[in-house]
Amino acid sequence: MSPETAPGPQVPPSTGAPALDEARTVLERCDVLAAVSSSDTGITRVYLSPEHARVNEMAGRWMEQAGMTTWRDAAGNQRGRYEGAEPGAPALLLGSHLDTVPDAGRYDGILGVLLAIAVVERLNAEGVRLPFAVEVLAFGDEEGTRFGTALLGSRAVAGTWDDAWWQLADAEGVSLRDAFVAFGLDPEAVGEAAPPRDSVVGYLEAHIEQGPYLEEADRALAVVSSIAGARRFELTMTGVAGHAGGVPFHRRHDALAGASEVVLAVERLARDAGCIATVGRLEAFPGGVNVIPGLVEFSLDLRAEHDDRRDEVWAAIQAAAAETAATRGLIFEAHETHSAPAVVASRHLAEVVRDGIVATGDADPMTLFSKAGHDAMAVAELTDWAMLFVRCGNGGISHHPDEIVTEGDVAVALDAFDAAVRALAARHAGADA
Repeated sequence: MSPETAPGPQVPPSTGAPALDEARTVLERCDVLAAVSSSDTGITRVYLSPEHARVNEMAGRWMEQAGMTTWRDAAGNQRGRYEGAEPGAPALLLGSHLDTVPDAGRYDGILGVLLAIAVVERLNAEGVRLPFAVEVLAFGDEEGTRFGTALLGSRAVAGTWDDAWWQLADAEGVSLRDAFVAFGLDPEAVGEAAPPRDSVVGYLEAHIEQGPYLEEADRALAVVSSIAGARRFELTMTGVAGHAGGVPFHRRHDALAGASEVVLAVERLARDAGCIATVGRLEAFPGGVNVIPGLVEFSLDLRAEHDDRRDEVWAAIQAAAAETAATRGLIFEAHETHSAPAVVASRHLAEVVRDGIVATGDADPMTLFSKAGHDAMAVAELTDWAMLFVRCGNGGISHHPDEIVTEGDVAVALDAFDAAVRALAARHAGADA
């Protein structure tokens, strides 16, 4: 009998711990981590930085208090392990990330790490040992803020590290390789972050929704069905700088005017195709108020539920940009910095997440497609995955200081996440009976 179908009530349910008190602790820890920032005006915490080291230390201490053995892995991720009934058994992975975008909110990624620790705290407090170990992973880089390529921490764990990334550099010119060394890591040992496939049971992640749909439906939780495939690009439009007063319109090669046409084409083409596209950064050079821009550098983040549709939109954007460049006498270039395929949640793990939500009293849980990327996208290369969404307030705003969750929603999310882990354990116990 397979773990997907086997019954097995041998694993005890939660004893009904005071979830609101636990949720309050989780939120207090979110506040503690929010104080660790490279910015005085908001939350900014990037990969392989002093702030990364500090939050690793904090998370590691909470993992130890929850009964886990802890370590920093070869990619700089903070990890903890709670042994199962048999020492050395394969592990169920629970996790999310501790890095942020610039001027971030305090729950994106962080809440998922702390909920995972809280689940292990419950197990340890009750003296429960499962048919598998539980490992909590606090990934160091999901956002890609520092080096431009996202999911570095989880890709290392998945065993899909690309040596071409060693040449990536941050805004100060520090290479990824040099940042590894400065952080106390050995670049040649990065492969050691990936566990053997047969040592992993699966991966579950809890994450804020980063969208408005749960709030609109007045629901606290949802099961995630899939995660959008994403591609990111650094784009340039090159023209000719000139005097703002001296060059007539018919002789101008204005890179900013051309880039602006491309930005509008990005929005139009993505909207028409049902995809999501964002130009989040645009900078004109030389930047003088009385100088025609000769160069524009801008970004593109392109996402869709299906990779073929996303790629069709990218081809259409390239064609529109080429036409604009030809008309205006400009040069358009694109460099891809990130590519991740769309991934679909494992059926049997999505079922245990659904079981976990049902255990909290929601008889018919919502299912949502995630338009945002998550570490689960990378971990999917290693093992099966599923995800629990937690409602965001303020219209679902995220990647922003106004990002918010409620104590009540965090309490029910902890109950659901805990119940999902125990439901999976019951299936495994039944399969082994």
